Amino acid sequence: MSVDGASGDREPSETEERARVTETLTAAAKGLSPDDVPQALCRACVELLPVTGASVSIASGRTVRATWCASDSTAARLAEAQYTLGDGPCQSAIERAAAVLADDLTKAPDSGRWPVFAHEAVELGVRAVFSLPLGLGGATIGTLDLYRHTPGALSSRDLRIALWARDAVTFALVNLHAGYDADERAVGEGVASWMEASESDHSEVYQAVGMVMVQLRLGAEQALDRMRARAFAQGRTVTEVAHDILVRTLRLGSETEGGAEDAGRRDAGDD
Repeated sequence: MSVDGASGDREPSETEERARVTETLTAAAKGLSPDDVPQALCRACVELLPVTGASVSIASGRTVRATWCASDSTAARLAEAQYTLGDGPCQSAIERAAAVLADDLTKAPDSGRWPVFAHEAVELGVRAVFSLPLGLGGATIGTLDLYRHTPGALSSRDLRIALWARDAVTFALVNLHAGYDADERAVGEGVASWMEASESDHSEVYQAVGMVMVQLRLGAEQALDRMRARAFAQGRTVTEVAHDILVRTLRLGSETEGGAEDAGRRDAGDD
């Protein structure tokens, strides 16, 4: 990884390193519309670090709520897998409000921390995952998730850079229009518009959860758990299961209805 601002073989100072992080992320976002900035920031994080890809997930309380951005399709699939399973390094980072570093998902202890997620990640060719919580006023509002195809820990220097990038991404998330030449709007308005955009992929999940709650008389968490179980059993994502529920090609049966098949793929008119 090349280091701008260093002369010869001299290691850059922390001030120089931090300036490089800021400059790289600022340059990545410059001139882009708010809708395009998240993915640009994710790709800039990959440029700054010895990783293969990156994503940012937004949290609600102790639960992942949406994927804000992903640098590539594998990063997006890793984020979706954790959302579907309700488990993984991202979820652990949110619950602990601390960095979770998995150096090798094929070996203990990392392979046993989230065995199902680890298996799915390895199937995608991922060997290491690093999840850093996005913090704001003592609250965790999401995670910056980094992955690479080769095992191994981040060096102390790389981890320092990753944490600076995390801080910058947090700032971007809550100050969406800072630094733009476009007409200024209230920060709250910007946050609302980007949150709405980032949640669009999972909006069907929330609607489907409501339908399952009514149909099976379950709480929201139980309904989502039921959908996750169905998704896992079928090797699909929870988003795909939610879509089928909404278009009435799938209806989850209650546990007392018996049978491996739900009362499930019923006529569209069956509520």
